[in-house]
Amino acid sequence: MNLARLLTESAARRPDHPAVIFGNRQVTYAELDRRTNALAWGLKRRGLGPGDVAVLMMPSSIEWITVYYALAKLGAVVLPVNFLYRTDELRHIFTDSGACAFIGRPDHLTYAGPLVLGSDRFRLALTAGKAGPEGFEALEDIFIDRGPFPVHEAAADDTLAIIYTSGTTGLAKGAMLTHMSLESNAKTVADMRYTEPHDICLGVLPLFHIYGQTSTLNASIYLGLTIRLWEHFDPEEVFGAIETEDSSILIAVPTIFNRLAEMAGKRPPSRSSLRFCVSGGASLPVEVLRRFEEAFRVTIYEGYGLTECSPVCVENPYGRATKPGSIGIPIPGFKARLVDANDLDVPAGEVGELIVQGPGVMKGYLNRPEATAEALKGGWLHTGDLARRDEDGYIYIVDRKKEMIIRGGYNIYPREIEEVLYRHPAVLECAVVGMPHKDLGEEVAAVVLLREGREASAEDLKDWVKERVAPYKYPRVVRIVKELPRTATGKILKRAISF
Repeated sequence: MNLARLLTESAARRPDHPAVIFGNRQVTYAELDRRTNALAWGLKRRGLGPGDVAVLMMPSSIEWITVYYALAKLGAVVLPVNFLYRTDELRHIFTDSGACAFIGRPDHLTYAGPLVLGSDRFRLALTAGKAGPEGFEALEDIFIDRGPFPVHEAAADDTLAIIYTSGTTGLAKGAMLTHMSLESNAKTVADMRYTEPHDICLGVLPLFHIYGQTSTLNASIYLGLTIRLWEHFDPEEVFGAIETEDSSILIAVPTIFNRLAEMAGKRPPSRSSLRFCVSGGASLPVEVLRRFEEAFRVTIYEGYGLTECSPVCVENPYGRATKPGSIGIPIPGFKARLVDANDLDVPAGEVGELIVQGPGVMKGYLNRPEATAEALKGGWLHTGDLARRDEDGYIYIVDRKKEMIIRGGYNIYPREIEEVLYRHPAVLECAVVGMPHKDLGEEVAAVVLLREGREASAEDLKDWVKERVAPYKYPRVVRIVKELPRTATGKILKRAISF
């Protein structure tokens, strides 16, 4: 078993088919396989071997993909890191992971560079390109073209990737994902969505994030599709690709669907090449789903996952009627339950914590046995998300367990209030959070980003919600802002919002 066989098998099956298009560059499956072999030989010659942890820190690119599969072939452990991280974040990840190799890009070494060069742990320091900065070797110089590389035979529980999760509190934890968990998740999501050999997967998600790795990269490589890759999400370019490609697939987060729908509202697309879309990473507001589907004449299949699941575990099944607002049903191989505080199942229609079980679940958090035991209590991964299930078995996320607002003893789910705000014609994006209140414990507060050219006051928005929800639920505090804090995937970062 080795995830890299997804590439070697597709290269044997479709050698001349384009694997990745990146700007004006293109590589076929045969070329990508050959390049990863040559890099694996070079890394081995530099002393890197099975089990060694290698940091991969650069924006999405052909080089990123080459390094990823070369490390997999070698049996090394890939540690994908957000290239925007700063010193303290990087110091924790580098130390906690025990990384001994670093592969980055010269223009993203401001914070990582001093840590790598100042540590005795890093035996290998490489940067993409033909000329590495002082202290770093050029990645291009270590390729050795010796033909096929003997792919490491990994055990089912051998770690392939360590993905650090940005928890709501404390230091980030490294979820250990195995060759088996990553391969099974990629194959499962690929097989449950109907694709054609000529489909283009629009690669708008960052590859250092598990969602991009599985749903864009590994699933597409397994199927032998072409990935049209961007270093970062460019709305104009992606909009143009949707219009000009013959047949395309878009796998993205709600923010991306929202931005593209907003563009389409100003200039309807001349045509849409989209066959289907998948949304994940955060709850997709029903209003955003409706606007996008109408503008691009396509169905969005909303799903759900988390880093600890590699990441997909629930999704609206392809080819069947979707249920707006629902994340769907467990994907093949997964089970899901909704439980109370004692891990007892709650009746259909009632809210409980979503817990899941399946082949994509991590083997644990690196160096965190207590956190692992808590997360995997009873053999089920406890997601921390509150949900309900309808009579057909479809699951609806209500909110994060830790984000639920308790106002004067009443439970308020922020997503319900956000859905109401999204229906206001002036609202582009919003986030509802709890703010401390000396009498009620918590008060409901909202931050709102308005559509360009639209106007609404804080009082207008309060009244809009007040007319549509119970009196205790509407936000007493509304702040209109020019931007919202976001994660690397574009998801709104609620913990960075304060009042």
